[in-house]
Amino acid sequence: MPVRIPGYWTHKKGYDIKVGAAPTSGEKVLYHLHGGGYIRLSAHPSDPTAAIARGILQHTESFHRVFALEYRLSSAAPFVIDAPFPAALLDALAGYNYLVNVVGFSPADIIIAGDSAGGNLTQALTRYLVEYQGFDKLPAPPGGIILLSPWSDLGVSHDSPTGSSDVFLNSDYIDCSRGGINYAKKAYLGKMTLSPSLIPRNPYICPASLDPDLVIDFKGFPRTFLVAGGAEVLYDQIITLRDRMAKDLGDQFTYYEAKDAFHDYLIFEWHEPERTETLKAIAKWV
Repeated sequence: MPVRIPGYWTHKKGYDIKVGAAPTSGEKVLYHLHGGGYIRLSAHPSDPTAAIARGILQHTESFHRVFALEYRLSSAAPFVIDAPFPAALLDALAGYNYLVNVVGFSPADIIIAGDSAGGNLTQALTRYLVEYQGFDKLPAPPGGIILLSPWSDLGVSHDSPTGSSDVFLNSDYIDCSRGGINYAKKAYLGKMTLSPSLIPRNPYICPASLDPDLVIDFKGFPRTFLVAGGAEVLYDQIITLRDRMAKDLGDQFTYYEAKDAFHDYLIFEWHEPERTETLKAIAKWV
């Protein structure tokens, strides 16, 4: 059945823009996919992740507005089983289609930004747009993507007592070793968990998996800005993603690391000076 999902526009202060108005000539737009492990948080402007959109708007002259999509969240037992993969991907694609074919933005003027699980979703959406480019009136890939602390391996290949998943437990607020993240994986992966060997071989879900049977490349991806906190538990998998993207994208790829920052630190407006320094780097890249 068709599903209607909301999205939220945030406009830069001082600009009088009607909601959903057609773009002005050459106008760029930020399309934000929020984090939360695919099971929590929201695209609503009052949500903590909205601090990312506000920060990018504040520091980036070429953006006058942001569109954030309320993609469906996943759930699993003991709750109602709902919206496993690829529900969020389908919703993200619908939001992208809205920006191109309803609002009227050129794909080249769209920058997709995703944090944490939203970074995973941004990679998946971009991969779909690249791999199926030209198919059945599918919009072209975006002009660029920003991956902020992206969840890049929903398998276990980066779990190690000597790796960031364990070593940085005391410097981060998320715990990759306990039940919360396992529930998120169960909810999002749905029936795929019945064939666990296939999960780390899926480039839409585990682009940083170390599984030797994973076949992946980033050829055709747009210019990319990847951000990691140097003290976050996902650090190792982000570094694997970094190396793979850098190999395929060359000078179209930029990596930025905040040495002492934890996971998804752009959410926290008190995380200074790292937050402002990162937002300025993003503005310069855009």
